[in-house]
Amino acid sequence: MLAVDLSHPVVTGMQVFPGDPGVFLRNAASVEQDGFQVAELHLGSHTGTHLDAPLHTVPGGAGVDRLPLETLMGPARIIPVAEPAEYGCIRWQDVAGSMHGLAPGTIVLFRTGWSSCFNTPRYLRHPFFEAEIAVRLLAAGVRTVGMDTLNPDPTPAPGSSGPVHLPFHDEFLGAGGAIIENLTNLDAVTWTDPWFSALPLRLSEVDGSPVRAAAFQL
Repeated sequence: MLAVDLSHPVVTGMQVFPGDPGVFLRNAASVEQDGFQVAELHLGSHTGTHLDAPLHTVPGGAGVDRLPLETLMGPARIIPVAEPAEYGCIRWQDVAGSMHGLAPGTIVLFRTGWSSCFNTPRYLRHPFFEAEIAVRLLAAGVRTVGMDTLNPDPTPAPGSSGPVHLPFHDEFLGAGGAIIENLTNLDAVTWTDPWFSALPLRLSEVDGSPVRAAAFQL
């Protein structure tokens, strides 16, 4: 079996959504001093490659601990998006040609190549997906979607004020689906019909969780 890791490493100071908690890791105990090593982790629920549960944008929605595990693993289809522009809107017609025959339960992963910009200012200027894509995926029976960008919606510039508008989130999470953000290395999945898995920590009534996302050739 071949496996490809689709997750960014979690490291101190890594890039996060503007305003989210920063990431800080340190050793709280060491083998030399204590006989064992333990790390202290400070990070937000949307650190690195992570999963958004409905509770993220839907009041009273399901947290990560209530998502059915069987919807977070299974057959996947990787959808290429050719040369998206900074702040560019990816529309249904841009990806519709790769959606034919999409079976209910398929996990759809969008490959824009934007993960190469991770940890740079340009990563915040990512393309975004129009809400119609979320509506069409849900109608096809897709319940988990992922992308190699920070956000399927536009990310506000650092220092922006006011509420954030998240139409793709509202459609997809509002229907009880799950969104996986900050995927990477999708271009290393060179075979068709990969098996995909992205399981969150079982955090009680929490809106998101880092995941170890991976694609498998079974």
